Amino acid sequence: MNDSLKTLLAFISGAAAGAAIGILLAPEKGAETRRKLLERAKDMSDGLTDAAKEKYDEFLEWKDTMIDGAEETVKSTVNNGMHSAGQTYNKVENKVKNAQL
Repeated sequence: MNDSLKTLLAFISGAAAGAAIGILLAPEKGAETRRKLLERAKDMSDGLTDAAKEKYDEFLEWKDTMIDGAEETVKSTVNNGMHSAGQTYNKVENKVKNAQL
């Protein structure tokens, strides 16, 4: 887990704890307190959902970058191998021709 996600989770947890304590200690009716707790919980849930979506999108972008890089490496390796094989074939062919003379 990276530092920005840890910081976000710590902030949300702290905000939730503070809000819950504040609401529970406030001199209001039970129905109003429950409504406020539910509202705060929904806000926190929305925040966590947004953070998770953002991290998921970052992961997809990283994955695509890794795949593209791997594809380029494979293509380059195959091309280099084919070039080397062609050179080796030409050398062997020339030696065979020279040996027949």
